[in-house]
Amino acid sequence: MPEQTAPFIDGLYGKLVEGGIGYFFPSAKFDLLEPDAGAGEHRNMQTSGETSLILEWLGCRYSLTRDEAFSDAELKLLTGIGAVLDSRYRMLVDATRVEQQFDLFRGLAEDRYVSAYIDATPYVKKVWKGPDRVEDAIEVLRTSSLSTSENRRISTGVLLFGKEPDPCHEMPVTPSGALRYSPALNSIRSFYRLCDGLQTLALVDENGFLVEIVDVVQWALPYSDTKLPVPSPAQYQTHSQGTLCGGHVCMILTPNGEMKIFANGAEVFRFWDGRWRLTDAERKYTLWTEAIGNFELAERLFSVALNLAEDRRGGLLVVLDNPSTARKLVSRTDLLSPLPDRGEHPVAGTKDQLHYLLHQKRVLDVPSAVLETVARIDGGIVLDRASNLLAFGAILRHPDLAELHPENIEGGRTTAAVSASRFGNVLKISEDGMISFFQNGKCIWDI
Repeated sequence: MPEQTAPFIDGLYGKLVEGGIGYFFPSAKFDLLEPDAGAGEHRNMQTSGETSLILEWLGCRYSLTRDEAFSDAELKLLTGIGAVLDSRYRMLVDATRVEQQFDLFRGLAEDRYVSAYIDATPYVKKVWKGPDRVEDAIEVLRTSSLSTSENRRISTGVLLFGKEPDPCHEMPVTPSGALRYSPALNSIRSFYRLCDGLQTLALVDENGFLVEIVDVVQWALPYSDTKLPVPSPAQYQTHSQGTLCGGHVCMILTPNGEMKIFANGAEVFRFWDGRWRLTDAERKYTLWTEAIGNFELAERLFSVALNLAEDRRGGLLVVLDNPSTARKLVSRTDLLSPLPDRGEHPVAGTKDQLHYLLHQKRVLDVPSAVLETVARIDGGIVLDRASNLLAFGAILRHPDLAELHPENIEGGRTTAAVSASRFGNVLKISEDGMISFFQNGKCIWDI
């Protein structure tokens, strides 16, 4: 009987690996190559080029290709997908492991892939009897996102105590009668009032038990002077700082109904618009800073974009390569240079009358809160690489883009971003929480 079912199982799992990769890498091309008797029985992965991977799975070889190189974080995610499916496959052909690890079949597959990225221990150990803390926490947050408390959406969060040395925090002691941090907690209504995810978090020990409620700011205080690898939204800066040491993992459900996972001082995953997304924030931030060439300016604009996105406010930040091209993109009346003392009078009742407030200002000299407020004005902020503010609330010109961007462009802000990126680098912030980086008429990344 096993000989008859093995081909079916192999075929099924070949489709599952294709589906898992397609979920997180929709733009990549996944192809089945010729069968290879020498291919590994289970998973294997090797790089055949910066933009191409060869995957070996159950005696078959697959290629995964796309236009841009795969980052270290993406390779780690691919390894996690393989670890989950490999673990499940081995369970099907080993009755003993089914009895010991059947819980690994519980929950959504994509949740398991995220879990294996954060902590692959439950999937790589031959015998694992402990809980999958990350997946349990995801289920708690996912169920919470479907509930309300006093007609308001629930926000909550958890801090998984790390498995690495942390000189600033002692290993928590498991209290008598401690409950596991698992979906069963969702049945306790008062549980939602214990930790809001913004100021307080549930602390979970190494064995998956809820042992304490911690203050986020107090927990992150020892790392408050440590620079983060990537800027974080102001609202979640302490959440990032709290994971800088010790291998701690912070997972929250925001008031916007979005799940976020922080590790190693940065946001690594977000569940947004109905699906998990690997943020790959460090790589994307590096691309942005290299494009701007002014680290301080790049950091300031990136932080402003993150805060706007978190507040679900749209915006457009344009850094021109050459300030003299501003007149090609912005109308004369929107530029900050024309002022009454130069013989040019602003039109009564228009934004022009307020230009003097920001005339000859450098973005780096303007407080972040002021810059964020100005960025909320309809239109875009235009500046040069020296951070000189050239225009704000500007309606950007966008002539026919058929040659530059032949496919249809949806939304005026996207059209303006594509047009402006011909003259420099652009961050577009959407009201749904997405940030996009445009350069030379193309979208370089979304986050």
